Amino acid sequence: MLSPSTTGSYYEATARPAVPHAPLAGSIDCDVCIVGGGIAGCSAALHLAERGFEVVLLEEHRIGWGASGRSGAQALAGTAAGQDTIERLLGRAAARTVWDVTVEALELIPALIQRYGIDCNWVSGQMQVAIKPRHVRELRELKESLARDYDYHSTRFIGREELALLLASSRYIAALYDSKGGHLHPLNYTLGLARALELWNGRIFEGTRALEFTPGAIVQVHTAKGLVRCRQLVLCGNVSLGATAPELSSKIMSVGTCVVATASLGPERASGLIANNAGVSDMNWVLDYFRLTADHRLLFGGRVTYSGFDPARIAASTRHRLTAVFPQLSDVAIDYAWGGYLDITRNRAPHFGRLAPNVYFLQGFSGHGIALAGMGGKLIAEAIAGTAERFDVFARIPHRDFPGGLALRRPALVLAMLYYRLRDLL
Repeated sequence: MLSPSTTGSYYEATARPAVPHAPLAGSIDCDVCIVGGGIAGCSAALHLAERGFEVVLLEEHRIGWGASGRSGAQALAGTAAGQDTIERLLGRAAARTVWDVTVEALELIPALIQRYGIDCNWVSGQMQVAIKPRHVRELRELKESLARDYDYHSTRFIGREELALLLASSRYIAALYDSKGGHLHPLNYTLGLARALELWNGRIFEGTRALEFTPGAIVQVHTAKGLVRCRQLVLCGNVSLGATAPELSSKIMSVGTCVVATASLGPERASGLIANNAGVSDMNWVLDYFRLTADHRLLFGGRVTYSGFDPARIAASTRHRLTAVFPQLSDVAIDYAWGGYLDITRNRAPHFGRLAPNVYFLQGFSGHGIALAGMGGKLIAEAIAGTAERFDVFARIPHRDFPGGLALRRPALVLAMLYYRLRDLL
């Protein structure tokens, strides 16, 4: 079951004050109704409001409640599927469009932060780090292919000796640094997008689940105590949509991830761990990722769970992984431990599309949502405004159902993850 709140997360403890929004009561009309108050929904609403559309946003819990407010918060180019998969699915020309959109997604974050004065501790720089010699080969090949095939020159290969000066861990033997990537406080970023939306007179209703919708020229979105009539509907609820759009649920699976934040290390000890203050993720399938926070903590995550989010268990199991990377932190307390669900697709590519000519959806970010979710919202705004070419490229990515139906899909995923864990050991 989904946790009822983000209580226990470092992000919630350090979030900027947010004005609560009342639930919807009664009937209202608008141009576009957005369901889901994460990065995707808030970005779609903001970009539509900037274009002059009358926008209503419905959030079942509160802004940033889901994955957008709980994640490891590293922004990366590309998709979780990888460009080789995108090329196989779409061809080279369309794959280039997908790549360019993800690069623009990275540029969009600091642009919105600057435009609206969003205080969310954005830091540029992200590193993928190699554990095994085959990872080193893969990083070299990735750098070459991005430069050759995608005219992307923002990456730099870092060998073992230089990496030892940047990262105080003997676990890693090389890295690929991307100057366009980065990390931030995801809840404050999402709250900042919502505040920006209200500057454009967008209306937000929290504590309001969209129970179902009736399609038509005027779509009717039904809630427990109200009704929204809109010309366009945008669904950004991901795994939380459930019965609201059952036709989408077979294409995604919810996966629980766990994150911890240490006690403050102080500026000197913190910078000694990651000298360039980049976000870091390794290249295993069941990966570790970590970064420093603005108040000098190490934020560390990556373990996958299928059995809920007990903070004590999260802290103990994630500490084991953390000290395998940084044994010098064995004396440091874990101040925050939390978990949450994200959505994955079978091919790890994002799933964008339409359920009707005026019903759009975004889902399936598969762990790459910090940048791409915001850009997905911008693409939907473009499409609704009449320029759908880039959105339609993403909508062409084919997606298959998870096997086994609702009853058997999770055991099948557990077995698949066991296979990949074993592969990580080779």
